[in-house]
Amino acid sequence: MNASWLESAVALARRVDLNYSFLLDAAERSAFLQGLLVTLELAANTIACSLVAGIALAAMLVSPSKPLASATRAFVELTRNTPTLVQLYCGFLVLNMLISQALQPYGTNPLTPFIWVVLVISLHKAVFHAEALRAGLEAIPLTTLEAAASLGFGRRKRLWLVQFPLALRFALPAIVNNLVDLVKMTAVASAIAVGDVTYQSIMIWTQRDNVLELMLLILLYFAVLTYAVTLAGRWLETRWRIPGYGQ
Repeated sequence: MNASWLESAVALARRVDLNYSFLLDAAERSAFLQGLLVTLELAANTIACSLVAGIALAAMLVSPSKPLASATRAFVELTRNTPTLVQLYCGFLVLNMLISQALQPYGTNPLTPFIWVVLVISLHKAVFHAEALRAGLEAIPLTTLEAAASLGFGRRKRLWLVQFPLALRFALPAIVNNLVDLVKMTAVASAIAVGDVTYQSIMIWTQRDNVLELMLLILLYFAVLTYAVTLAGRWLETRWRIPGYGQ
């Protein structure tokens, strides 16, 4: 990073009473940049995992197997009606400890705090994706399903080749909203000391007392991330729009 440019930028910010001198310290600057990267990795991993889990949960919700559908419904209701932070504490502090004790004779627990954050946030948002997809499945006209059946599509083939592609298009606006919320939700990672941008910022401002300056950077960073997700969602909505629907 160009030191003279950075020093000029810090000096310019100081004129309006903003203290960004931590950027001139190599260790603190490196920690902050690492925090930005970890937050980006959390967002990318949780988006991918939540979409896969959401599709699987939606398929189980509409399963003809009553026990499977009922168990999935119970999981959906429990997950979406309890706070994400509490779920993260239950997973990391309780389940993680039980897993560590169970694996003690065989080695170390491979589940790191980063993996727990990805698991908990992915499952939490997956239930909202699943509900959006379920609504999309129910919005498919009966005549479309009858046409698929008349072409010899069995139930499973009809679900994956006809219903889900259409339901995904119907549910896309709701899923994009879920993903925007998911990106913001990654900030809970700091609660279990995952080194994301929020955690690294807390470490810096406890030493320098520059909360306002770092909060501005955090807000700006999350605004950029969520705007990128929104733009990608709008692009997909335009590309996947079904002619005759919503026009």
